[in-house]
Amino acid sequence: MKTVFKFLFAGLLLAVPAFAQTKAEPPVPVRTVAPDYPDELRRDGVSGIVTVKCTIDEQGNVVDPQVEKSSNGAFDKPAVAALKKWKFKPAKQDGAPVAIKVSIPIKFVFES
Repeated sequence: MKTVFKFLFAGLLLAVPAFAQTKAEPPVPVRTVAPDYPDELRRDGVSGIVTVKCTIDEQGNVVDPQVEKSSNGAFDKPAVAALKKWKFKPAKQDGAPVAIKVSIPIKFVFES
């Protein structure tokens, strides 16, 4: 029995459409922390996904993470707690670091 945490970085959603219209770089994770898989969900073989919206500030910190969408409320706290520990290379616009709002899907996958 194995549990797997998957970060769907390809699914990182930038919340500012104008961001793509200038010379810009999206934020890039440099440190990720896997969320704790709730024991009862692991025991029952439950998988799920939590989408967390937050701001990545100019220093690459995660600010004000909030659950945007969730397949199971038991995954919410572990997803947010883990995301608070992440560190990013900040987004840049015209070469300068900028804060940007993003939505980050955190996928919990149970594999037996």
